[in-house]
Amino acid sequence: MKKIPKALSLVIAAFLINACSSSQFSNFIVADKDKLMDGENEFRFISFNIPNLHYIEDYFPFDETNPWRLPDEFEIRDALTAIKQMGGEVARTYVITVKRNNDPSGVVKHVEAPGKFNEEAFRALDKVLEIANEVGIRLIIPFVDNWWWMGGRGEYAAFRGKDKDDFWTDRQLISDFKQTIHYIVNRENFYTGIKYKDDFSILGWETGNELAAPFEWQSEIAGYIKEVDPNHLSIINPHSGLLDEIAVADTNIDVLSTHYYSPANRAIPNIIQNRDLTKGKKPFFVGEFGFIPSQQFEEILDSVISNDVSGALLWSLRFRNRDGGFYKHYEQKGFAAYNWPGWEFNEPYSEKDVLELVKNKAHEIKGINPEPIPVPEEPILLETVNVFKISWQGSVGARNYKFERMENSVGKWEYISTIDESRIYYRPLFCDETAQIGKKYSYRLKAINESGESDYSNEIGPVEVQNLMLIDELFDDSKIYYSEGELKFLSMEDVRKAKEDRSRLTGADDTFIIYETSGPVENIMIDVFHTSDKSGIEIEIAGEDMIFSKIDPQKEEFPFGENDYGYFLPVRYSSDVGIENAVYVKITFSGESQLSRVELIHSKMNKML
Repeated sequence: MKKIPKALSLVIAAFLINACSSSQFSNFIVADKDKLMDGENEFRFISFNIPNLHYIEDYFPFDETNPWRLPDEFEIRDALTAIKQMGGEVARTYVITVKRNNDPSGVVKHVEAPGKFNEEAFRALDKVLEIANEVGIRLIIPFVDNWWWMGGRGEYAAFRGKDKDDFWTDRQLISDFKQTIHYIVNRENFYTGIKYKDDFSILGWETGNELAAPFEWQSEIAGYIKEVDPNHLSIINPHSGLLDEIAVADTNIDVLSTHYYSPANRAIPNIIQNRDLTKGKKPFFVGEFGFIPSQQFEEILDSVISNDVSGALLWSLRFRNRDGGFYKHYEQKGFAAYNWPGWEFNEPYSEKDVLELVKNKAHEIKGINPEPIPVPEEPILLETVNVFKISWQGSVGARNYKFERMENSVGKWEYISTIDESRIYYRPLFCDETAQIGKKYSYRLKAINESGESDYSNEIGPVEVQNLMLIDELFDDSKIYYSEGELKFLSMEDVRKAKEDRSRLTGADDTFIIYETSGPVENIMIDVFHTSDKSGIEIEIAGEDMIFSKIDPQKEEFPFGENDYGYFLPVRYSSDVGIENAVYVKITFSGESQLSRVELIHSKMNKML
């Protein structure tokens, strides 16, 4: 059988992709000496890493014991469209996940054992590629991790009862890893019918993430990638800020990348040195950088642009949650992942300024002027049975949402509130505090940004109000009736350990707070993070006489088991109140416990006026 010429194979691949999907691409990205090329045009980029794009590690409802889940189409599309609105053309995913010994029951990973792959996980990646083609975003995908977060070289070694460092030299482990690479590049996308090796949306494959690997291993794996997938670039990003001449000279390696989490005055000399080393020979880009003051981002990006570096990718962008709001990921030193288009609430890490900078630099590196952010599309209200717990799937680029309400399906729509998605995570986004018992309400909303308003969302309701709720997310003391003792509202302190919750309240032992409701309390639910074995709260209730009685609530724990971040223990205290006409709830702290949320269900007081 005659071998099909490569030029003809590219034509066939282009035909298949255009026939099976609405791809915006007609070329693979290739390397021409030290430049990346898209056809006849040089390809340069400023954009983001999106580590959750194909596999979510940040699913943190208070009562959830498994932080892992696969993204759906809404979430993937939100992420890639955000990149597009910024002017970015590239997104780097995190690694192909590998099963770990301490994974919670039911966790899905891409690689379950040598040669055993999970179809559900790969279908999520299939969807990423399909949408990347539609939106027009190129993807950089690392095959394996040097670290353990999502499973990596240590897990491949553990499958065979070997040490993680054996991954670099043991022929069985190298064969196992090559089997994964072979499976991936030859996988046929469930949604498009295109094999990964023929997919234009893939810019290139990284041998792995921050690999502390011997050069011989990097060369062999890069060569194997080129052997099984000659269409895509082979990329290495060694666990070092500086490249060496051996890697630059190796013909198995097409592109080189490095990561920087150091101040600009230390990172920039290394970037320039790497660029000088690769000049005229191979493309070089900055694969990750971050955890620095916002003004230093501009210094690094200017250095990338002025020194003809192919590109740079910030760490990191997180997208909207299909259940409402955003996924969050707080990092070291008070930094966090970014949510497009940015909010004042996230000023501690200059979110709006950084995202605006990225937008400007993403256009500057291409030599074009930024365009205004598009008018957002209409959001989608999620069904609810409770007017105090309303959420929606937001719109890319939206900064606020204008809420309207209609009473009993016969009145007129009335404006009730303008709110955003920046403050509450993993919980309902909106509480209609003006709703009245016995009435029925329908709701709709619009998304808003500086370019205009969306069309109206779908309508939900009518929803009948059967009781009232006092919900305190604990941003401040505005809903607390009385307090005594040493209290402190928490935000960025230990926020990762508190499942990304930036609105908590803690107090010294015997410190207490009191809530007052407008009618008899029927049910109490209080979410608390226990920071030690001594943590806890005491709950008391009282009528208008303010004589408090202690109650014995049910306590339910939601542990993560073994975890990498030292999460606090989430404990939910709940009780059906048995004391008639109790309108005060007292919460007393002990053991540095942290209140996360207070929910008091009550009815309207019936008494003579």
